[in-house]
Amino acid sequence: MHVAIAILTIIASLKWGNWRTWREYHASMLFIATGGLLYEYIVKDYSLWKFHPDLLFGHDVTVIVYALITMPVSIFLYLSHFPKKWFHRVIYILLWSGIYISVEWLLYVFGRISYQNGWQFWYSFLFNLMMFSVIALHHRNPFRAYILSIFIIFYLISYFQVPFQYSK
Repeated sequence: MHVAIAILTIIASLKWGNWRTWREYHASMLFIATGGLLYEYIVKDYSLWKFHPDLLFGHDVTVIVYALITMPVSIFLYLSHFPKKWFHRVIYILLWSGIYISVEWLLYVFGRISYQNGWQFWYSFLFNLMMFSVIALHHRNPFRAYILSIFIIFYLISYFQVPFQYSK
């Protein structure tokens, strides 16, 4: 199922993405990839959600496919049609959050994702709203998005009591 999602994301980007201007979105594509990999590093022993691999992938490869292919390509598609009017932006963020939560629901139903350590399915929708808003901000003002992301990360770490082990 993870392979199918990656392939469908690539196909959708080829059909609807504005590939002539992909460089405009490159920094935000790297931002989401870094965020996905950073999540995996921070919570490696205390994950809030966990992908369960398909036949072709183990867990680590599944994470890498999402972080380096599926997420950046979907963010490219998201940003390449981002509206100019505020009302349309809100609707657009809601639409993309709905797409992501629908895909996650399928993953959940088919046992390809599970939740631990206090995370619940509906948190994912709230997380998606936040993520798509921060990505839109990052595209326009990366510095503000980095600062906001730091606060969000610390809040989530605190709220879900993610343990840190400091090495000496």
